[in-house]
Amino acid sequence: MDSIVGLALQGWRIAVVHGNGPQVGDELQRNEVARSKVEQLPLGVLVAATAGWIGYMIQQSLQNALYAAGSHRRVVTLITQSLVDPDDPSMRAPTKFIGRGIRPGVAEELRDEGIMIETDSRGNLRRRVPSPVPVEICESRMVAELVARGDIVIAAGGGGIPVYRDPQLGLEGVDAVVDKDRAAALLGREIGASVLLILTDVDGVYEAWGKPDARLIPRMSMSEGRAMLDAGALGAGSMGPKVEAAVHFVEEGGERAIIAALHDGPAGLAGKSGTTITPDVRPSGEFE
Repeated sequence: MDSIVGLALQGWRIAVVHGNGPQVGDELQRNEVARSKVEQLPLGVLVAATAGWIGYMIQQSLQNALYAAGSHRRVVTLITQSLVDPDDPSMRAPTKFIGRGIRPGVAEELRDEGIMIETDSRGNLRRRVPSPVPVEICESRMVAELVARGDIVIAAGGGGIPVYRDPQLGLEGVDAVVDKDRAAALLGREIGASVLLILTDVDGVYEAWGKPDARLIPRMSMSEGRAMLDAGALGAGSMGPKVEAAVHFVEEGGERAIIAALHDGPAGLAGKSGTTITPDVRPSGEFE
């Protein structure tokens, strides 16, 4: 929590979004191991469950770290729903592999139950589920109100629980997952955030990643980021979604987005580490 504590002590108003990929995969594994004993839970419920207990762990750790640093700022976890379009192309053609590898016998049983099981790039049989684009964070107004009064809010955990709006029933869950980076960018714009800080396990965006001449890009415009995405120069399952989220955040009016290593949060915010993505500059020198 050191990076977040450092930002809190500087007076930043903060909303925290976290992932849950490994954890929701483990929950699916527990589902499958116990499938002959208890009723399996829907994927959306597992997203909610992991958002709850991961949020609790972050909340407690952050509260303790803030108190030790002499800060009395409050921390709260808010279970949030991400509204998606039920006609999103991903709903018809699932794109996201989740969970651990599945034994062939179990895979056949799951297929008989209508669950999509396919072979991933490493030759493992795994579930493949929809990952629709979020269009609204349903509780963003509450997040904004809490953040405005100085509380640190943990929200959109695991990308938020995917839901759609049924004409008769209202909000209903979807058996899918939402990308956490997209959710963070969307939440940021809905609460009026000026900065999106994406903390990860690498120190920024690289040109020619994985090659001997790889070079860290300390600064890029949103158009340069979009060009890298269009050229397929970024990993579809790793850096690509982060740059896409950062570019979208800036395109929608954010002042800047930073992608940096977890321990470099304050340095990234100060422009001394990571990759900063900014609006394009017009010929007159003004920002778009």
